[in-house]
Amino acid sequence: MRDVVGQLEGWWNKGETAALATVVGTYSSAPRQPGASMLVGPGGEAVGSVSGGCVEGAVYELGHQVLTDGRPVLQRYGVSDDDAFAVGLTCGGIIDIFVEKIDQDSYGQLGAVAEAIRSESPVAVATVVSGPAERLGKRLVVWPDRTEGGTGSARLDDAVRDDARGLLDAGRNATLHYGVDGQRRGEGLDVFVESFAPPPRMIVFGAIDFAAAVAKIGSFLGFRVTVCDARPVFATASRFPGANEVVVEWPHRYLAAEAEAGRIDARSVLCVLTHDPKFDVPLLEVALRLPEVGYIGAMGSRRTHEDRLARLREAGVTEAEIGRMSSPIGLDLGARTPEETAVSIAAEMIALHWGGAGARLAEREGPIHV
Repeated sequence: MRDVVGQLEGWWNKGETAALATVVGTYSSAPRQPGASMLVGPGGEAVGSVSGGCVEGAVYELGHQVLTDGRPVLQRYGVSDDDAFAVGLTCGGIIDIFVEKIDQDSYGQLGAVAEAIRSESPVAVATVVSGPAERLGKRLVVWPDRTEGGTGSARLDDAVRDDARGLLDAGRNATLHYGVDGQRRGEGLDVFVESFAPPPRMIVFGAIDFAAAVAKIGSFLGFRVTVCDARPVFATASRFPGANEVVVEWPHRYLAAEAEAGRIDARSVLCVLTHDPKFDVPLLEVALRLPEVGYIGAMGSRRTHEDRLARLREAGVTEAEIGRMSSPIGLDLGARTPEETAVSIAAEMIALHWGGAGARLAEREGPIHV
């Protein structure tokens, strides 16, 4: 909903009604991830996408149906359906889409949720998408310190609150399964939790030309990007328009302070581009000992890499800790320019995050997404 919340809130503020379609489950090579949303507006407008074009027409018609009768619907599209080809999902995937009517009566917390998204404050929205008819569409909005709304069962609210906060901490969306009264090992009721966590962080160390390209692609991928360098003459906002902030500080001190303040987590990525031992060795000593971090990559030639390893070992960094580092940074794409190198780095981050092999898809067999 993050991509369409501005339009949805505009209609909501005017007292108008829209249909919200949300991907709540995917299987095999589904084109969009859970949380992808599409609106059918009060004037017949279509906003957003749930499948990159595969089933939008069918979902649009379903949205009109929901606007007419007011009843939420959970619909599955995919190759297992007799009409899979008719709706256009020919890529081999299966998606579950929940369509519901949104107005001020059905979603009184929308204004607060939209404000939290704008201010990058963490909030999760838990919606009953399958179960008894009278519970469908009921939602619990979960902040770190409070909740609003409800699912129709106090016991279920308690279970969903705790589970949603766990998903919010991880920045994940998921469909959770319960008994109709919140039994954790039960069945009969499904709740989709959409987490609106602050964007994950990318910290780029080293104010060099490669850093500008990495900052730009990091922003494109949805990271909140910081460039950090101890040299004020190079660490300027004008040199890094793709960054959210530029910090003048010794890299290891900055990272240690950010970690101490709780601003580094399992979604954070660290790109060490200084390839200067007086900067990167103290920095990597801190980085490789952090309990949680999503990616640590260090730039440099093979000679720089070997020298870096020797210095880290002399500093007491263990082999297990060194094993957390991607060095030399990036995938072997034959990159030469800063922009190509940034693509190489981004490709490695994506591959490690999703478990990809980094091989050419044309040379593989079987499903694209496992």
